[in-house]
Amino acid sequence: MNRITKIAPQDIEAESFRMIETEFDEKTGLRHQEMDPQQFAIIRRAIHATGDFSFARLIRFHPKAIEAGLSAIRSGKNILTDVNMAAAGISKGLLAAHGGKVICRVAEPGIAKMASRRGLTRSQTAIEEGMRDNVGIVAIGNAPTALITIMNLIAGGTIKPDLIVGVPVGFVNAPESKEILMEQDYPFISCEGRKGGTTVSVAMINALLRLL
Repeated sequence: MNRITKIAPQDIEAESFRMIETEFDEKTGLRHQEMDPQQFAIIRRAIHATGDFSFARLIRFHPKAIEAGLSAIRSGKNILTDVNMAAAGISKGLLAAHGGKVICRVAEPGIAKMASRRGLTRSQTAIEEGMRDNVGIVAIGNAPTALITIMNLIAGGTIKPDLIVGVPVGFVNAPESKEILMEQDYPFISCEGRKGGTTVSVAMINALLRLL
C-alpha cells in the first residue's frame, strides 16, 4: 500500500496530465512542445482515457478539424453518437452551455424494426435517423458500419456535418473505414489501425469542449 500515491480527488486529472506531459517525449519520440497546442490537448486526453501513448502517433487531424468542431459547438449544434456509452460520457453541461445536446438513437423503440425493414444494422439506422436533429459533430467509436453510413450519406449529398470523429475499434472493417475517412476532404479526427473505441471518441469530444 505504500506504493499508492496520496492525492486529493480534485487533483487527480491535473496530476495525470502532468505525468503524461513528463513522459510524453520519451514514450513517443515526439516533442509535445513543438506540437499544435490544440491537437496536443486532444491527443493528451486520448492518452489519459486509455493509458496508451501510441495514440500520439496514430491520431490524424484534417487541417480544419478543430476549427470546424469548435465552430459547431459554439453554434449550438448537437453531437450524434453511435452508442449510449458515448452519450453518457460526453460532458453535457459544457455542451449545453452553448445550446447543444448529445443524441444517440440506437436504443430507441422502433429503431430495431426500422433496421430490419431496411436491411441495415441498428447502428446504421440510428445514425440515419439521428442526423435529422441539427447535428454538427458525429462521434463514432464503436461501429464501423455507422462510420461507413455517415460517409455514404455525405457522399450522396444527404447530410453535411461539420466534423466527423471516427475512431471505431476492432478487426472487421474498423481499420478500413478509418482509412477511407482519412482520405476525405471534409473535417475529421481519426486514428490509424485497429485501436480506437468509445472511450477515445468521448475523450476527443470532451477535449474539444474544454478547448472552448
